[in-house]
Amino acid sequence: MTLFDPKSRYTGLPTVLMVDARGRTVEVVPPAPAPLQGLRGRHLRRQGERADHLAALYLADPAAFWRLAEMNDAMTAEVLSELRELDIPHKR
Repeated sequence: MTLFDPKSRYTGLPTVLMVDARGRTVEVVPPAPAPLQGLRGRHLRRQGERADHLAALYLADPAAFWRLAEMNDAMTAEVLSELRELDIPHKR
C-alpha cells in the first residue's frame, strides 16, 4: 500500500514503529529533510490568494505548496495565509 502521492517528499522514506501513549504500536514517518532551495523572489499576498494557487503560479505545481511553507518556516498552508509577504523558491 502506498501512503503518499508519488510526488510527495515523503515517498520512499523509511517508516519507524513506535509505541504511543496508549501502548499501541504505530507506524510513523519521520519528518522529511528540508530541501535546499534558493530564493527566487518575494510575493506580496493579496486577500484570497491560496498557497496552492501560488505554488501553481510560481512552481508550476499546486501540490508543491509545501515548498512555500518550508521556505517561509510555516508548519501549514494556513500559517502561510497569515503572512503578508512570502519568500518564493526557484522552480526545480
